[in-house]
Amino acid sequence: MLRVHLPSDIPIVGCELTPYVLLRRPDKTVTSDDVPESAPLDGHFLRYKWYRIQSDRKVAVCSVHPSEQATLQCLGCVKAKIPVAKSYHCSPKCFSDAWQHHRVLHDRAASAGNENGNEEEEIFGRFNSTGSGVINSSIFGSASSASLTNGSIPLYPAAVTQRSGGETWFEVGRAKTYTPSADDIGHVLKFECVVVDAETKLDVGHPITVLTSRVIPAPSPIPRRLIPLSGADMMGQLDSDGRVSSSGTFTVLSYNILSDSYASSELYSYCPSWALSWPYRRQNLLREIVGYRADIVCLQEVQHDHFEEFFAPELDKHGYQALYKRKTNEVYGGNIHTIDGCATFFRRDRFSHSKNMRFGSIPHLVYAFIHLVFYAKVNHVLQVEFNKAAQSLTEVAVQTTQKKAALNRLVRDNVALIVVLEAKFITHVANNPGKRQLLCVANTHVNVPHELKDVKIWQVHTLLKGLEKIAASADIPMLVCGDFNSVPGSAPHSLLAMGKVDPLHPELLVDPLAILRPHSKLTHQLPLVSAYSPFARGAGLGLEHQRRKMDITTNEPLFTNCTRDFIGTLDYIFYTADSLTVESLLELLDEDSLRKDTALPSPEWSSDHISLLAELWFQPRPRR
Repeated sequence: MLRVHLPSDIPIVGCELTPYVLLRRPDKTVTSDDVPESAPLDGHFLRYKWYRIQSDRKVAVCSVHPSEQATLQCLGCVKAKIPVAKSYHCSPKCFSDAWQHHRVLHDRAASAGNENGNEEEEIFGRFNSTGSGVINSSIFGSASSASLTNGSIPLYPAAVTQRSGGETWFEVGRAKTYTPSADDIGHVLKFECVVVDAETKLDVGHPITVLTSRVIPAPSPIPRRLIPLSGADMMGQLDSDGRVSSSGTFTVLSYNILSDSYASSELYSYCPSWALSWPYRRQNLLREIVGYRADIVCLQEVQHDHFEEFFAPELDKHGYQALYKRKTNEVYGGNIHTIDGCATFFRRDRFSHSKNMRFGSIPHLVYAFIHLVFYAKVNHVLQVEFNKAAQSLTEVAVQTTQKKAALNRLVRDNVALIVVLEAKFITHVANNPGKRQLLCVANTHVNVPHELKDVKIWQVHTLLKGLEKIAASADIPMLVCGDFNSVPGSAPHSLLAMGKVDPLHPELLVDPLAILRPHSKLTHQLPLVSAYSPFARGAGLGLEHQRRKMDITTNEPLFTNCTRDFIGTLDYIFYTADSLTVESLLELLDEDSLRKDTALPSPEWSSDHISLLAELWFQPRPRR
């Protein structure tokens, strides 16, 4: 063995630890491949063990800075029966800085106690409170105080003192990887690796050991509630599976999860390295996504390998069917497996693929440059490749001498994923017995450099014209979800929300290929409305609080993307208002919720974007 180290020295509950073990083969070559007992190398294999240290000292960690030890506790949390892990702070300044955010927990606990007589269960909060290492106990007064507990089960067993006065190590695992549990919180872990003779089963040489810092619980963000548009400041009624249980309603989630290939420490230097690591972020993202229990989930920036190896199998366990469209790679020059794309999931018990939808029956598209939609027979999905649209456009609208330059400008590898679903919870469309309820869902990520405004507008227009033809042919409700990298009031946003772009819009001045002319063609007939716009117009206590997080001039959230360099809205859920109605929305975050001293991603929120979720219901459609 040449080297053994861990990707992070701060272990987190629920996040798998996979050591890096570097070996030299007999032929002097170097490898990091595993050498199990079942497949020895040159008569030797590797044996692994994990240990947890046990001592008299019990350690709690700060709820704001989980890598720091707690020195004080909010007793108000104890009295209000708030999960005690949220009550710990590392310093008076930490508690003071977090108070505006922290007191919301007290207000909600008091409100829930008055109205319900017990603690309010919330979307994400209810999920996150289990399995996240929350310690339900009062803070200890000294190192000799009683063991902390998790419910009725001791979290820390009685300390064992060695005769030598040193520490005692308990073996907790024999696999190469180890996933810390709530029992490990506050304890140091030790990884041991040794070469073993395959014949004698005896150790060869001395084992190499690596110590971690103390295990910390997974940071839990403040729960986000589903706010009914009736204005009531309460969460929607959940059924036994955690879904909103109004008849005929469904929920859709849209979320740019931040691809690991973009999550560099240089770009997000303010985020602790352990919180930026993929093993941590993937578990935190999964916990958040699953916690919302949305019927339809649209994710952007999903790496191909992460979709295949993590999201698809993990969400399958929760009843979701997975669909994926990887970005094309004409521009991308990295590993094809780490290129990202769009992933759409839907609950198999709520929706299915429409077997009667014949995409081949869609009429010939009017514009030559929108010959971009093709039918993937394998999974009944429409996959949009804007590179193909760019090639079609340059063939008919660009002079031969400009074709290469035009393609260099237009080819950006962006894609969209379109799926037509059939609702299982509605037996037939109202006022039209025998007709099934269909829903068209588009999921896209328009990732275009800021200076290429014409390309961004063109991509959005191309997608909308294709959707417009589908809607006209099939007469079905539509959802358009994604990260459009366009702020409210921009030309792409105006096209989406207003159905047209003002010919005098300054962004139309950037059009070197003349692909946006005449400007009168930048229209569509889809009755799209931004799902979060009702918050800007709402009245009542709950909606008034959300209204303060909205830009009332554009009827959009103040931000969905928040980094040290940028804060603004880039993500949207649009719906066809003639066929769908919004019932409730996931509350927005505000800058106080993110705390003054941080940005996204953070230990609590594992993307630089926030998720959007809407509950909608199908309006009765007149028979045609």
